[in-house]
Amino acid sequence: MEKSFEPAQIESKWYARWEASGAFKPAGHDDKSRGEPYCILLPPPNVTGTLHMGHAFQQTVMDMLVRYQRMRGMNTLWQVGTDHAGIATQKIVENQLAVEDKTRHDLGREAFVERVWKWKEESGSTITNQMRRIGTAADWSRERFTMDEGLSAAVRKVFVEWYRAGLIYRGNRLVNWDPVLGTAVSDLEVNNVERDGSMWYIRYPFSDGPIDGLDGMTIATTRPETMLADGALAVHPDDERYKHLVGRYVDLPLCDRRIPIIADTYVEPEFGTGCVKITGAHDFNDYEVAKRHNLEMIIIMTLDAHMSDNAPEAYRGLDRYDARKAVVKDLERDGFLVKVEPHKLQVPVSDRSDAVIEPMLTDQWFVDLTSDTLPDGRPGGRKAITEPALDAVRSGEIKFVPENWTSTYTQWLDNIQDWCISRQLWWGHRIPAWYDEAGTIFVGEDEADARANASTPPVGALRQDEDVLDTWFSSALWPFSTLGWPANGPVKNERGDIVANWEHDKIFLPSAVLVTGFDIIFFWVARMVMATKYFTGQVPFREVYINAIVRDAEGKKMSKSKGNTLDPLDLIDGIELQPLLEKSTKSLLIPQVREKVEKRIRKDYPDGIPSIGTDALRFTFAALASYSRTINFDIKRAEGYKAFCNKLWNAARFVLMNVSEGEIATPMGAPATEAERWILTRLKQTLNEVEQHFGSYRFDHLAQALYEFVWNEFCDWFLELSKPALSGDDAAAAASTRRTLLVVLESVLRALHPIIPFITEEIWQELPARSSLSAKNTPASLPDSSKELILECAYPRADDYAADDAATAEIEWFKNVLSGIRRIRSEMNISPGKVIPLLLADGDANDRTRITKFAAQISFLARVDAPQWIDSGADEPAAAAAVVGALRVMIPLAGLIDLGAEKARLAKEITRIETEIKKCEGKLNNANFVANAPAEVVQQERQRITDWTQQIDALREQAQKLG
Repeated sequence: MEKSFEPAQIESKWYARWEASGAFKPAGHDDKSRGEPYCILLPPPNVTGTLHMGHAFQQTVMDMLVRYQRMRGMNTLWQVGTDHAGIATQKIVENQLAVEDKTRHDLGREAFVERVWKWKEESGSTITNQMRRIGTAADWSRERFTMDEGLSAAVRKVFVEWYRAGLIYRGNRLVNWDPVLGTAVSDLEVNNVERDGSMWYIRYPFSDGPIDGLDGMTIATTRPETMLADGALAVHPDDERYKHLVGRYVDLPLCDRRIPIIADTYVEPEFGTGCVKITGAHDFNDYEVAKRHNLEMIIIMTLDAHMSDNAPEAYRGLDRYDARKAVVKDLERDGFLVKVEPHKLQVPVSDRSDAVIEPMLTDQWFVDLTSDTLPDGRPGGRKAITEPALDAVRSGEIKFVPENWTSTYTQWLDNIQDWCISRQLWWGHRIPAWYDEAGTIFVGEDEADARANASTPPVGALRQDEDVLDTWFSSALWPFSTLGWPANGPVKNERGDIVANWEHDKIFLPSAVLVTGFDIIFFWVARMVMATKYFTGQVPFREVYINAIVRDAEGKKMSKSKGNTLDPLDLIDGIELQPLLEKSTKSLLIPQVREKVEKRIRKDYPDGIPSIGTDALRFTFAALASYSRTINFDIKRAEGYKAFCNKLWNAARFVLMNVSEGEIATPMGAPATEAERWILTRLKQTLNEVEQHFGSYRFDHLAQALYEFVWNEFCDWFLELSKPALSGDDAAAAASTRRTLLVVLESVLRALHPIIPFITEEIWQELPARSSLSAKNTPASLPDSSKELILECAYPRADDYAADDAATAEIEWFKNVLSGIRRIRSEMNISPGKVIPLLLADGDANDRTRITKFAAQISFLARVDAPQWIDSGADEPAAAAAVVGALRVMIPLAGLIDLGAEKARLAKEITRIETEIKKCEGKLNNANFVANAPAEVVQQERQRITDWTQQIDALREQAQKLG
């Protein structure tokens, strides 16, 4: 092995080997050597995208699961692919055209779509290549794209079947409208941004003159231009101020119309004036009120957010904000403007264009999710689609981890609205619907199918609907369309390679777990359950693990506009300060913000970001993967896990320097030394923890358990404890220790492989004589030499290792003695190489037996003379002491230690133990703790008090002896 661990050299070598070997592929359908199916679906990233910290975190979690389950013998499939990202992709290509001073209309639909395909082929592999950099063990031979032919066939079939079942319809409904992109957008693509605005108070005069001294009703609005489309004023039915006015009329200012005053519980009497305007065609809440009261819905804006011909002539054609100024000016001129107040408001902004969203009444396609029955008596969408998706979670067929996300899912489905699935774009799955010259709709998988299934012959020629389907429509089919549904045979990609075969691949449905973020529970998770349940009768996955959102070290959302994003590849490869500054400030237009970001980066990364490698980044993600909603990523932790990788590398070098192939003996029974039996017991205990944490998705606990075992117990203790045996005269102990060193190292590499795959593969390949270690014996066998990759080997199991509680107790005692001596040396500043005397006092028969047994090791590892006992009652020299149970371990002060310093050290240690005792007593004095905590936990606290009390008594006695 090389002297130092160099991640870049290792990573570039091994990923190519893994992929070429076919190690990421599931077994063939006729291969019975693999176990039960285990499938994970990659949430398909946008084809426009690049790898960000959220992707890297999420994919690390998935990769750990896939590698772990594969090594456990499962037949694993990690289904990958990308999403066509309708709006985002179209916008990118339209921006390219804008540079050429062209629009998509200059090209025409066919030529524009052809250009988008060309761009996709050139740029679409960016994120998948970046995924390979972080070690994604996915079957790339089965990579899918939501607009490849197989998935497009699934989309058409689903649309047609739902339409013919009466579950898809075309209707005039209110939607989020992006006036720049000219399309409806989903809630997911709308951000609510706080902005400074105004609240305008406007008086609407009573149509029949003043009533009870009032000359009209006053409303408050943040969008005065929409008043031109008002259909009514509304008050709460129980509001005593206005009860007597319900049913009266007011004149709509600036318009030649009068509108009614209605009562509706939607109105909050305490908010504003307690009277609100109802503009059904331009507000989602108002839309529901308008429908309840059969109010006229007037569309006052065009699709590009200008005032329509339904507005008074003075405002027609004006941009919405110019119209706002004109309306306010005219209201003030005519005496209708009561007052204006500054107001903070939440403005809906398009995530794709930064345009302010307008609620707009338009003709769109919808999936019915709310009807119990259809007019013809068939089950409606609530019965056929929504309720089965609810039941799947309520019954426990699908489980959320953490469990609290279950309520988020069910609350949304309980209050769901029909799903708008049409988008006014050119890039995407074109809606398979045609219109004849009479406007009749014909739906089919193609025009011929639409004609063949028509109830009446079309009038004249057919023209296909111009709209495309919402991106989430095709994504909803991901769990089964990627497996080849609905084709009857093999599905091939554009290169002619078979990527799926439903007949064989449906064994992977349901998949085992979906790893995703809470922000798309509604938009993707629920819709996959709906579609998969309806079309296959199965749930798409058994568990949904909701991963946390990655934030910066200070807990702030990562954003290019804040300049606090981190590129995972910059952490892996490193980046110098100047390129980092340029990258972080590229999207910052405000000079003050740019200066602030530059200052922070220079402070946090004065030398840029050092390369930490993929493994260290992955370990950091694992260590942070708790049940929290968010995690704060601190690069210092990543640097700490690079140190862990270095520690593992150096430990492996130590083992390999002390173990050569010819020296590995076949074991004769149990390991020869207690140190070996102790480390194997601790390995067994650690693997038990690891198995539990994989099952509960507590990757933070999993990482911590492996970290502590490898760093503290294997590297810091067992390597040290092995040295006396390796250099001693007992040949059997030396041979047994060499073997155990190798066995534990090899087991650790397999245990760590799902988290840190590159370094573990590199070290594993260097291990000698794997074939000679493959016999079934104690301790656990190594995999046979025919295995070429660590991923092909079995994951180590706790049952493979024997526990030895007696040996563990002996070694833990021995560790405490050594730690006590080393602590004194450190705190008293005694040179590590100086051999010093060691005195022992008190203790019991077990302590004397153990001292005799471990005397040589204590002298060797602690750099002390042979231990000397002080008889009870004999005079003791002034000494520094550590307490191990009843035993006092002492270093004489004469010529070595400052008496005052030792007194201070003892006082500090006594204070520390007093604090620990108070903590234990506080818990035991808490009636709730004693009543509710497990009995073993309560007993553990009582035992701790006993142990601490014994130690503090001995320390006080030692302090008294020092005066």
